[in-house]
Amino acid sequence: MRIRLLLVAAVFALPAYAQVGSAPIAPVVVIKPLSEIAVYPERQASAQAVSLNESRIAAEIAGRIEAIPVRVGERVARGAVLARIECRDYELARDRASASIKGVDARIALADQQLRRARDLAARGFFSKEALASRETEVQVLRADREQARAQFDTAARAVGKCTIRAPFAAIVRERLGQVGELAAPGSPLVALSDADRVEVSVQLQSSDVASLSKAPDVRFAADGITRELALLRISPAISPQARTREARLRFKGDPAAAGASGAVIWRDSQPHITADLVVRRDGALGVFVDEGGVARFHPIAGAQEGRLTAVALPREARIAVSGQLTLRDGQRLNGQNPDAPRK
Repeated sequence: MRIRLLLVAAVFALPAYAQVGSAPIAPVVVIKPLSEIAVYPERQASAQAVSLNESRIAAEIAGRIEAIPVRVGERVARGAVLARIECRDYELARDRASASIKGVDARIALADQQLRRARDLAARGFFSKEALASRETEVQVLRADREQARAQFDTAARAVGKCTIRAPFAAIVRERLGQVGELAAPGSPLVALSDADRVEVSVQLQSSDVASLSKAPDVRFAADGITRELALLRISPAISPQARTREARLRFKGDPAAAGASGAVIWRDSQPHITADLVVRRDGALGVFVDEGGVARFHPIAGAQEGRLTAVALPREARIAVSGQLTLRDGQRLNGQNPDAPRK
């Protein structure tokens, strides 16, 4: 009889005991720090190696094309001869200008001698001031004539220099646009060049990838089975109105790929992500449960999508529920954790 009374008392006392505590106790869960479960996905975007200079080298003077010694696909050094234009007329003009300078110099020498003689006579009163001023003016006019003759010579010499057309930079010959024997006019394109050394990578980025690429420590360009290391130069603030993308430019750390090579820019996202199986929905929002002092707290994740990797803005030491989270409720006390990741 006494045993029965004890059992009845225990039954009535059980509900009151279950209500002790500020929050219900959660089922056994496994807790791990974000640093152990974080995933850093690899991202990539289509890209192309582009030359900084795609130049059509043109004639600056009129004349018949005498030679184009370069060939399509040939690599040429800076200063290499690309074309020669028949130059005899310009050489004759230069020689005429040179002869004109010599003639003016002779006249200046005579005028200087006469001026010195006139000053000597004027000092002794045998030469008028008006005649002396005339001699001085004559010398000044001749010196101006010499400056003009010198300018004509320099112009003719520059024209002679333009008869030989040289590469402005180390380049690859893309196309021969002129032909030997043709008459070239100023502005007529003769050779198309592509800068061989100054090559950058152009990539169009979605707005969501801009921050990721900006912070990526390791960026690569993969094309034709070869991977080359890159360094970010700049990201344009302008957005393409058609594709709604932003252009980024990167440089090669080593030997560049050939201009025009198509491939992909590959980098690893620096922001930690978690797998889709850790994300749960509560009150219409997607997020994760975090152990905060032994209590499960739901942290919504902005932009999270079901079934996809999700970027999280939590500290690396955040303790996240990786098992048993499906039945958790915000505020529940946790009574289970990963033994390999003790609470701090």
